Amino acid sequence: MARKIILDCDPGHDDAVAMLLAHGNPDIDLVAVTTVVGNQTLEKVTRNALSVAAIAGITGVPFAAGCPRPLVREIETAPEIHGETGLDGPELPAPAFDLDRRHAVDLIIDTVMSHEPGEITIVPTAGLTNIALAARKEPRIVERVREVVLMGGGFHEGNWSPVAEFNIVIDPEAAHIVFNEKWPLTMVGLDLTHQALATPAVEERIRAVGTKPAAFVLELLDFFREAYRENQGFEHPPVHDPCAVAYVIDPGVMTVRKAPVDIELRGALTLGMTVTDLRSPAPADCHTQVAVELDHGRFWDLVVDALVRIGEPVA
Repeated sequence: MARKIILDCDPGHDDAVAMLLAHGNPDIDLVAVTTVVGNQTLEKVTRNALSVAAIAGITGVPFAAGCPRPLVREIETAPEIHGETGLDGPELPAPAFDLDRRHAVDLIIDTVMSHEPGEITIVPTAGLTNIALAARKEPRIVERVREVVLMGGGFHEGNWSPVAEFNIVIDPEAAHIVFNEKWPLTMVGLDLTHQALATPAVEERIRAVGTKPAAFVLELLDFFREAYRENQGFEHPPVHDPCAVAYVIDPGVMTVRKAPVDIELRGALTLGMTVTDLRSPAPADCHTQVAVELDHGRFWDLVVDALVRIGEPVA
């Protein structure tokens, strides 16, 4: 059976690819998409999510806007990586449908509670504000969620600071809540996603698909490549967020290691660090694990296959 997922995102170039992968893979049932402030303001990333839905031909899936700011801290966005719109580069179409009237937190709760325990996987690819508030508002979702597979953090690498990753550091209090709930949690962090490079060979495979969604991905990658080259020194851009979706589809696409993880909330130099204890085998009750090594070819096979399956959606 296809895995039912809620994608909680802030599109974002790599979030857009994650959405296309989730929609195009037959082993995923995308049951809801929720947005949260992150790569850009909530208004911008929500508009972007609806535009990606139009490009991909996503219909019949509720989209809901969530939290416009972190739990405690001021808003911090990433225009140097994603541009002023959050999806600079391609020309975005107008949305084809309206948002669900519910707040994203309520859509998450309603979706989990209306399904059997163990049916819904939550895949956050943004700051964890919506997920934290959902767990606090309705604690019963924690025992009903099959697992949380998130893109964020890193056990050795940071990007927004030497030790902290953007999705975690923009709302570390929310991350602290999510990591300390007792649901099974997989951290697909920078140690893994920095291996998911969109090389020229990858781009040639996407170009060969020959559809408008594939051309959209190439336009995303053109902007993303220059942004990463200028701001972080990458020759080829790492495409982070679809890695989390790929793990849900095929856990064999990466190796993982059980390890306790907690979030640094007070360090003057380490705020938002995902402190991962790799000193010894994890205790038997450890509910967190971290992604370590990516099968690069297998990962991009999934992305290209999803684009082929999406085809040329009818406007």
